[in-house]
Amino acid sequence: MAVKLRTKWPDPILRQMATILEGYARSHPTASIEAYRQNDVSIRIRIISPEFQRQSRVDREDEVWSILDKLPAETTAEISLLLLLTPAEAANSFASEEFDDPIPSKL
Repeated sequence: MAVKLRTKWPDPILRQMATILEGYARSHPTASIEAYRQNDVSIRIRIISPEFQRQSRVDREDEVWSILDKLPAETTAEISLLLLLTPAEAANSFASEEFDDPIPSKL
């Protein structure tokens, strides 16, 4: 499944993140990956995957950060939220709700 960006005109940093996450998507075809820019300095990413059910939260983070760490530090510094959830966890997650319906930020 492709990475879904919640914008018609992604900026270069968001496109860079989407490109690197496409590699993750190819090796994890059951994962649903979404990303968007919350504000000028904040990008949110959510990966929902049934494969996470077999992993601890630490293992999930290690796996995804091993991909994201290939990006420049100034790019990854813009990640303000990284949700790594199973489908069941996503259904009951307040953070996932906030991802879907964010409170507008004021900068």
